[in-house]
Amino acid sequence: MSAWLEAGFVTHRPRAIAALTRVFRNIDLAEEAFADACVKAVADWPRTGTPTDPFAWLLTVARNAGLDRVRKTTRRSAILDRNAEWLKMQDIDEPDLPDPNAVRDDVLRLLFICCHPALARQDQLALALKVVAGLSVPEIARAFLVKPKTMEQRLTRAKRTIAANTVPFETPSPQDRARRLGEVSLMVYLMFNEGWSTSGGDAQIRLSLCNEAIRLARLLLELFPGMSEQAALLALLLFQHARHPARMDDRGTLLTLEQQDRGLWDRAAINEAVSLLQKAERSGQSAPYQIQAAIAAVHALAPTAQQTDWHKIEALYAALYALQPTPVVRLNWIAAIAKIQGADVALDEMAALEEPLAGYRWFHTMRAAFLAETGQAQAAHAAYETALTLAPTGPERTIIQRNMVACQENL
Repeated sequence: MSAWLEAGFVTHRPRAIAALTRVFRNIDLAEEAFADACVKAVADWPRTGTPTDPFAWLLTVARNAGLDRVRKTTRRSAILDRNAEWLKMQDIDEPDLPDPNAVRDDVLRLLFICCHPALARQDQLALALKVVAGLSVPEIARAFLVKPKTMEQRLTRAKRTIAANTVPFETPSPQDRARRLGEVSLMVYLMFNEGWSTSGGDAQIRLSLCNEAIRLARLLLELFPGMSEQAALLALLLFQHARHPARMDDRGTLLTLEQQDRGLWDRAAINEAVSLLQKAERSGQSAPYQIQAAIAAVHALAPTAQQTDWHKIEALYAALYALQPTPVVRLNWIAAIAKIQGADVALDEMAALEEPLAGYRWFHTMRAAFLAETGQAQAAHAAYETALTLAPTGPERTIIQRNMVACQENL
């Protein structure tokens, strides 16, 4: 499949799956119908040209494909009765344009379906990454540090729960939306993270996922304008995304913050993020996304890497750890400590995280860097070898291998 076709499918997937799920009330059927439409597009578009509105074309073909599948099921009567007007539809070159407001509501509905309280939180997030973001089971498994088989079972269980519960397919009440907003926000945050640093493969960043997460964060802020954490979440994503033009050089080499040309950072996005963060801070509350956005702001507003205020970052990570005492937050705090007190202190702090983060590749690359910095080249080489077994992206693999060569030269 050509790259432009694949990118188009990824972009249109959330809205299409959302609309199809609303009608068929079956996530598996929605995914299968959309896949059928993508297969037809691969066959038709290179020959006939891209439709004027690719999304409308895909949605029309997917609806027809879904109805064809429904005709073969025992539940066909109920669905056909509810969607009788669709039977009159024919595959056409220029289908009617979908109502933008209806599409927006469909996407929000799908988010709440995935994050329904009948599901365990990990199942909510895994399902959202599969259905809304379109990640593969192995990709999601790596993101959750579990085996693909375990993740497949988790997704199957989540879909069965939803299939047995008709409530999630309806638009949530305002009260229900507020209760479930935290899960939806976390899903958007994880979607962006997967786009920013993919779970594996040749690509380091999937801009389509980042852009979709930002779009959804804007939608959530529009729907919940009084929620300071929604402003903070969007600010955090914009601060991060502003750096993407400088993350890799012309040869595709991944660059650290210290190596990036800050003149390439998107200042308009940074300025918008600063305004959103200030709005969130006016609430007087200290919450996780607000703290993370404040950390990102320190990096974004530092004129140079050398002028980064690491003491402020360390204090912010300490505050975040008080709210979210997770191993990954602790690891980020240790990274800040290393800038202030040195690699030896950081290595001592990392010892307690070795077991909980054994399957986290960034733990091993960070530890390897600190070991190399303190002259322990052989141990650093071994840590890099471990990181290579944890499915790094292509650009990450290149850097790891380069660092391993440097370690060998220092033995």
